[in-house]
Amino acid sequence: MSMKEIAIVDYGRGNVRSVQKGFQRAGWEAVITCNTHTIRDARAVVLPGVGAFRDCMENLQRFDLVDAILKSIHSGKPFLGICLGLQLLFSESEEFGLSPGLNVFRGKVQRFPTNSASMKGLKIPHIGWNTVRMCHPSPVLHEIPDGSFFYFIHSFFVRPEDPDVVCTETDYGIPFVSSIHKDNVFATQFHPEKSQVLGLQILRNFGGLG
Repeated sequence: MSMKEIAIVDYGRGNVRSVQKGFQRAGWEAVITCNTHTIRDARAVVLPGVGAFRDCMENLQRFDLVDAILKSIHSGKPFLGICLGLQLLFSESEEFGLSPGLNVFRGKVQRFPTNSASMKGLKIPHIGWNTVRMCHPSPVLHEIPDGSFFYFIHSFFVRPEDPDVVCTETDYGIPFVSSIHKDNVFATQFHPEKSQVLGLQILRNFGGLG
């Protein structure tokens, strides 16, 4: 693997091929891998994910990827989490009972409150296009206008303890955090690789970091 490449972590629970194609369309080479040495040597790392939080954490542990992910983050190289890859960065999730996450950020992953009056008539999971409201600037959001539409598919959202990590928020019955950024780590609840021109701009921006 060339140091010019981006490593997309494959642990059997991610939409890895579509993420790889997204980076290619954005002009960056990316390799799909579960090899810890490849992840370590990459110039940037991407953690995608779909499915249940607990199952994904178990797979990360089964493939011995937790340490490689944490070392990549602590090394300072650009790191991108997508959808469940955002949620896994937090302390714990309440999906199917409390399950521990990677604890890179303090906070909890919670389900949309279906019994809330504000959620009346809204379907869970939240699927489709929705706008993002800018809260804090990030180089990964360069040339992304406030109020831009991105594609979502999720039933859970993150509640960070530190409000300063929140990049964007989105409304779906209630306001929820749709992206975060701190130091070298950026993560989105939406799917950039499924979000057409502006999603590719985010991948292009991320690929240009470092």
